[in-house]
Amino acid sequence: FYEVHKDRPFYGELVEFMASEPVVVQVLEGEDAIAKNRDVMGATNPADAEEGTIRKDFALSVGENSVHGSDAPETAREEIAFFFSGLELVG
Repeated sequence: FYEVHKDRPFYGELVEFMASEPVVVQVLEGEDAIAKNRDVMGATNPADAEEGTIRKDFALSVGENSVHGSDAPETAREEIAFFFSGLELVG
């Protein structure tokens, strides 16, 4: 998911954190679904996130921010395909 960051110093820690616990995965669809979901998640840095967002309420740090969401339709397609076959999706 974060291959774009593979040469950055935090990459190893990020991958380790993402694989450290079970995850709940969902696919959302609808008008502006990505933008709306990112609003609910809050800013990547929990210190900058608005009150009531997932990251403000639950994140430990920028690297351990408790939630991931696709940032564009292209990345959403890749990330959805990582977890689901086409047969598992409805709608």
